[in-house]
Amino acid sequence: MTDALDNGFRLTNKVRFVTATTLFDGHDASINIFRRILQASGAEVIHLGHNRSGLDIVEAAIDEDVHAISVTSYQGGHMEFYRYLRDLLVERDADHIRIFGGGGGTILPAEGEALGDYGITRIYSPDDGREMGLLGMVEDMLATSDFATGELGDDFDVSELSAGSRSVVAGLISAAENYPDKYEDIFEKVETAATESGAPVVGVTGTGGSGKSSLVDELVRRLLADFPDLRLAIISVDPSKRKSGGALLGDRIRMNSLPHPHVYMRSLATRQANLALSPHVNRAINVVKAAGYDLVLLETSGIGQSDTEIVDSSDRKAVEPDDEMNPGVRAVNRDAIAEVAFERLEQGDAACGVAGSRASEVPLEVPLDDEIGQRAL
Repeated sequence: MTDALDNGFRLTNKVRFVTATTLFDGHDASINIFRRILQASGAEVIHLGHNRSGLDIVEAAIDEDVHAISVTSYQGGHMEFYRYLRDLLVERDADHIRIFGGGGGTILPAEGEALGDYGITRIYSPDDGREMGLLGMVEDMLATSDFATGELGDDFDVSELSAGSRSVVAGLISAAENYPDKYEDIFEKVETAATESGAPVVGVTGTGGSGKSSLVDELVRRLLADFPDLRLAIISVDPSKRKSGGALLGDRIRMNSLPHPHVYMRSLATRQANLALSPHVNRAINVVKAAGYDLVLLETSGIGQSDTEIVDSSDRKAVEPDDEMNPGVRAVNRDAIAEVAFERLEQGDAACGVAGSRASEVPLEVPLDDEIGQRAL
């Protein structure tokens, strides 16, 4: 599939979707097709993969401040599952999030109508597929979900921001992305609050597919095991497509430690080509620091030889090398290597939970008196 579809359809807003299959459902071929068309049509897609619980999906949708959820169900429990999704959203004051679904012939037309009456935005049937086609169904989802997010009320108070108010955290990050100039005064107050936070920012970078998200997940798991009261924020960045403007934000699919009440994760698209970070990442970091999170993990999109943006946004940097990155000229020539505080061993060693540095390439500069840094490694 191409990066962009020349079908004449254009979005007014940056629309974000969570895509997944239901619990006990491994049939992900359909949702993979839909998330690729959504991305090619300009949407930013947070893909969770298959066999995801209702809580997984809803917590991700709220933390990511998405416009809609698209979930396929072929396991027979669709009536209960879609209603449960809707109930969870209503309980969390997030019933503005649209819910789309489908399951081929496993969902009867009468069942689809009943789910619509319950508040599910639309269940697509095989007849819809024949009449509208794949592109028609995706355009219908996007058109229904094309509304603004990140607008703050006139009475918004920065004091509302806390780690316990995840929807406020999510909304402020959306405001930073969608209205960077409109709320300048609010973000000045957020920055002031963030400067009073002692939360360090650890940047994780590396080439695409080197295992950055897996490393972040392992760090989160170990930190929570040793420090159960620690509050962690993860800011993860993936690239936007140059032609369509869409993005696949797929780092959550590696995060086995989520959802967790002490961990907030937000996926950002770069919204520009050839960069490893979003231009709004520093404001997103300020938001989570001002909210009271104790540690921020910042993961870049896949980098090349000249990418060092991570240096400007983090206190400590880590490079995740790929399997072919050896002590040769290619590795030494990467600017990111010259800037890191520590570098993990090869990905194969990571399976055994080994972390450290190659003394011949990079000095290990994590302070040994830093309890969190020492125990995490």
